Parts: sequence; C-alpha cells; structure tokens
Amino acid sequence: MNIIKSEVSRPRILYLAPLPPPVHGSAMVSEQIRNSKVVNEAFDGDFVNISTSRKMCEIGKGGLWLTLQKTIRFLVSFLKTLGLLLTHRYDLCYCAITCHGSGFLKDAPFVLLCKLFRRKILIHQHNRGMAKDVDRPIYRWLLPLVYRNTKVMLLSWYLYPDIERVVKRENIIVCPNGIKPIPYDECKRTANNIPHILFLSNLMIDKGVYVLLDALKILSEKGIPFVCDFVGSETKDIDANRFAAEVERRGLSHSVVYHGPKYDEEKKKCFLQADIFAFPTFCDCFALVILEAMNYQLPIVSTFFGGIPDEIINGENGFVVEPEDAQATADALCQLLEDASLRQRMGRAGYKKFMEEFTEEIFEHNIVSSLKRVLGETT
Repeated sequence: MNIIKSEVSRPRILYLAPLPPPVHGSAMVSEQIRNSKVVNEAFDGDFVNISTSRKMCEIGKGGLWLTLQKTIRFLVSFLKTLGLLLTHRYDLCYCAITCHGSGFLKDAPFVLLCKLFRRKILIHQHNRGMAKDVDRPIYRWLLPLVYRNTKVMLLSWYLYPDIERVVKRENIIVCPNGIKPIPYDECKRTANNIPHILFLSNLMIDKGVYVLLDALKILSEKGIPFVCDFVGSETKDIDANRFAAEVERRGLSHSVVYHGPKYDEEKKKCFLQADIFAFPTFCDCFALVILEAMNYQLPIVSTFFGGIPDEIINGENGFVVEPEDAQATADALCQLLEDASLRQRMGRAGYKKFMEEFTEEIFEHNIVSSLKRVLGETT
C-alpha cells in the first residue's frame, strides 16, 4: 500500500517594505529579501511597496503636485495591504518602517492594520531617531501603540539605546546586513601616483559631504597630495551646482571631482580606481556601501555612528571618528594617504571580515533564522 505524504505548507509572510526606486539601503535590503532563493524556499510571501518616493530628490520633499502623488501612492499601498489581509491568512507581517518623524507617521498605519487582523509582527528597523520623538505629542502614545507586542530586528546592538524606552530588550533580534561578494581581479586595480579617495553615496549633508570637504581642505592646506572622487546622485540637499560652489569655496577644484551616479560596471571601476574609501556619515545605521568597500579591499574612514563600529574595527580595517569632526577625519585620512603598506594591510583585514561576517549568504540565512524565531519554529 502506497502512502502519499502531503506536502507541509510553508509559513506565509506579508512583507511591507520600501522597494527601489529610489536606491537606498533599506530598499536594497528589501529587494534582496524579495529575490532571495533561501528566503523563498523557506516561506511563501507577498510584497507591498510602502515607499511613496520614486526618486532620491523626492524624499522629504513636499509641494502640491508631489504631495498629491505621494498621497495616491500611500492609498494604493494601504488598500493593497488591506486586500491581502482580507484574502490571505498570514502567519507573520514583516514591516520595514521608518521609526521617526513624518516617515513614521506615514508607515504606522500599516503596522496598526496588521494588528487589527491580529497577526504576528516583526519590525525590521533600518534607521534611528526614535529617541528624539518619544516625548513629543502624537509620538508619545503612537510609538508604544505600534511597537507593543512586536519583535524588532535591529542591524546592531549599538542601535538599541535609540529605542530602549519603547521596546524591551527581550524583544530585540539583531541581524546585520550583508551583500553579495563581487569577484574582481586585483591586478585590474589602478596604480595611482597620487592616492585617490572615494566617496560613494547620494549627495546629502547627513552623509558627511561637507565634513569630508572640510577635511580635504585641511589636507590640502598641509600640502598632502590626493584626488577625491565623489560619486552619487544629486538630492534636494545638494545638487551638482551647489556641490561645485562648495568645492570652489574651499579651494579644492584641483583635487575634487564629481562624477554623478554610477552603477554596475561603472561603479566597480570607481572602487578599483580608489585607494581609500571615505564615508563620514552621521545618518547611516549600517552602511551597505562600507561593505562594498570592504569587498574591494579598501581601507575605510567613517564615523562612530549607528552600527558602523560593527563593520569597521578601529585601527584594523579602517578608522572610525566622531561624527561631524572634520579635523579627526582629516587626521585619519592623512595616516592612510602617507602609508601605502597601512592601506594594503587594512584593506586585506576588511576583506577577511567581510567574507566571514557580511556576505549575502550569511545575511539570508540569518534572516530566515530570525523569521522562524518570531514564528515560533525551531531553527
């Protein structure tokens, strides 16, 4: 007698998350989860894009027509979420939301809707700033309402102090980001007579663009030779004209070059032409671009901010300095500019750390393990 064994259905997850465009850290991670073979083999899932911006310059920007567009996008996403909750029985709602400011007010209704349907909820937090809002009107009661009886996934324990007044420690799961290793031929790296510093991110004040320009001015005034390549999209903060004016004002036109946004092979070429990666951010919680620089064996100068100290061990694969400190940034860059062997040693250490801790494969297995933990399954 043949016994036909029925296939055990996989847990079903509703993913509420920002998806590109625009391209930024949170959206890239959401896209990574959506396309992951490891995740899709473990769970059935439906995705709803909860982002209301389609370009970097739209983030945080108003205006009558753009506000109308964003409102329509919000309503479409909210109604789609409602429809899915009405027609599917989800075991878990995964919510990648903003935890502060107007972004939180926009995203909170999605979490509350999932709570209305009494679903288990995991909030995947890619940002910080809750501590500044927790005592403000509206947020004072809305934050606890949204986060009550939920699990929260953080990118690093360094980020927990920002939410500790709202979320208990036992409800925290830590899962660092990871990216797919990019193979490259070390022999193709450009041999520069003058060391090249690379900044690769959207042109935003909070990414440390002006801090880096101030640090470069200090280096220039000391007579230290360098070329600094800025690669990234214009934003509402800084467009190409404003950037050029700031470069000119600091007397850096001879050593600073803005290349605009670069993707795929062109971006790879930027990494291969660099000797040092500089990213003096004071807004990133766990910078994917730092992992990319580690992949390309670049020593890194960044900040003691968010989970970045988990990526960069100060003095081993780079330097972390206090945010918005141009002098400290200049001092760290100076050490690397004047010591090629130090650059190589730190670059190799960064690559080793990346391969051991921050690859896409490691991240995806950690995501699956974390989701199963919330679902109450054995891992």
